[in-house]
Amino acid sequence: MARHALEQTYDQPTVFRMSGAAVLAVRLVLGWIYWGGGTRRFIYAPQKLDPHAHSWMANKLQSGMPGAVLGLGHVLSAILHHPALVYDLLVLVSAVELISGLGLILGILTRASVILSLALSVSLMLVFGWQGATCIDEWTMAASTFAMGCTIFVAGSGLWSVDSWLLRRNPSLADAGWFRWLGSAPFTARETEGLGKGLAIIAALFMLVFYNYYRGSIFTKFHGGPVSPSKHHISLSHATLRKDGRVKVLAYLDGGTPAAPSHVVKVAVEGPNGVVEVWKGKALESAVKGHIKNVYRYNKFVPGLFGLKAKMGAKAWITLHPTKVVHIKAGHYTVLFENINGKTFTAKAALS
Repeated sequence: MARHALEQTYDQPTVFRMSGAAVLAVRLVLGWIYWGGGTRRFIYAPQKLDPHAHSWMANKLQSGMPGAVLGLGHVLSAILHHPALVYDLLVLVSAVELISGLGLILGILTRASVILSLALSVSLMLVFGWQGATCIDEWTMAASTFAMGCTIFVAGSGLWSVDSWLLRRNPSLADAGWFRWLGSAPFTARETEGLGKGLAIIAALFMLVFYNYYRGSIFTKFHGGPVSPSKHHISLSHATLRKDGRVKVLAYLDGGTPAAPSHVVKVAVEGPNGVVEVWKGKALESAVKGHIKNVYRYNKFVPGLFGLKAKMGAKAWITLHPTKVVHIKAGHYTVLFENINGKTFTAKAALS
């Protein structure tokens, strides 16, 4: 009886205004998150969209490639080979951020703006959700903005919005299907309850499934993730060793934080009779200079102060010439990279 009396106390427009007021802070903050991202690239830091600038966003895109899920790493790899496509993609994403953020701040076509923001949250989770050296920062951002978007979609924009102003000027919009689902007309009580429950379940699954994938602690034990966000890892493949001692190998920095480069301080070739050749420090820097062919033009392997330096997602064919006369005989050989932290990475070398 009490519940029935409470339901009779508030009519649908009143509930709409109240729910809109309750989520006003959420709407403004979510809007600013995306508006800030868009304006930063278009207005305040346009070098982020400048292919010739050091802070060009393609570097960020490449840094997410090693841990991207659902095969998106291969998609990003293909895109990164086409500079014009990279540019168009980054401009498009920035424009979506700008439009979504402005729509949320002003409360104009609020639910359409929310849909755009949800697409951005999902994209962030799929490509960058694994990143964060001390905690999974991008997962936190993606999960939070997704939940915020779901809440605003159900509640609507409320009184302080352009949508509300349009409704007051043209009340028939409340019955227009397109405006109810893309603008911000009140839902019925049944629709509100159903959407609220459904989107809450989706948001919770979105959060928990990806958290378990990236860190465990829910369905499995805690782990560092399929791709480590803190410890640099270099995959070596297609290694070949010529009879004169020349080495060629494909190196891929596919783990670690994008906040700092990885430094390779030693490369060695080991054979059946021990170490064949070692390159360290300045000798390594000199040996690789002019003999690095990067697969991508953004994050690269380059000669560095300690030998080799690479940023997250860098992938390159590296050739090293021997510093002494060597004669390679039949047998099993291994190419070894050692980084500045003492961690080693190896690959079997085929004789050629």
